[in-house]
Amino acid sequence: MTFDFFDVTVLRKELLSPSAVRLVFGGADLAAFTSGGRDQRFKLFLPQPHQRAAVVPRGEDWYPRWRAADPATRAVMRTYTVREQRGDEFDVDFAVHDTVTAGPASAWARHARPGDRAVVLAPTVADNGGVDFRPPQDTDWVLLTGDETALPALAGILAWVGTSMPVRAWIEVHDAADVRDLPRPEGAELTWLVGGGVLDAVRAADLPAGTPYAWVAGESGVVRSVRRHLVHERGIDRRRVMFTGYWRRGATEDDLIAEAA
Repeated sequence: MTFDFFDVTVLRKELLSPSAVRLVFGGADLAAFTSGGRDQRFKLFLPQPHQRAAVVPRGEDWYPRWRAADPATRAVMRTYTVREQRGDEFDVDFAVHDTVTAGPASAWARHARPGDRAVVLAPTVADNGGVDFRPPQDTDWVLLTGDETALPALAGILAWVGTSMPVRAWIEVHDAADVRDLPRPEGAELTWLVGGGVLDAVRAADLPAGTPYAWVAGESGVVRSVRRHLVHERGIDRRRVMFTGYWRRGATEDDLIAEAA
């Protein structure tokens, strides 16, 4: 199997910024969890507020069975990025919102304590479909854009690229306190944009010569606008622009799952 289920437990918790926390998960079988690095995605299943353990159907047909289960009982499912993996433990960074607007995963992470349990559906081989950042061999330089939700993926990408090619990155955060230390290899230029404005910043940028590869992530509307600019105004081949809407303004992940059904 390319992906498998793992039972995990919160080992440690670290406050990264006023709007982000890092949870370190551990598990007895995590030696089989094989991240491909970069922007490696996985599914996280969390218990409902009245439960101690997540109720998750397992096996090849897990998804239709999960969909058919009672929403009040089945586990809360969300998609996250592996921030870092070390043997039998791995880190996940959560954007935590205020208590009024927090969704179930944000609220769970805000209140999580060592010993809390969850389930993940994660890769067992490094070359898997949960990795999107795949620059072609003829890439001369890389363009990255993202917001707070993309920070773990951006960190993984920057670490993976290293000094192999120049990087230009624009990162949106709501508050200056959310600016974090990210891997910054030689040749990488990172621009932090407090309060937004990534599209205007990319439009105004003097981009390097050569053949680029672009990775664009964050809020769906912003992602579409940046992609449109790169393809139609900058003339970048659309096949060289990887774009991912990590969230959509006014919609929860449950809404997006329902729309995709």
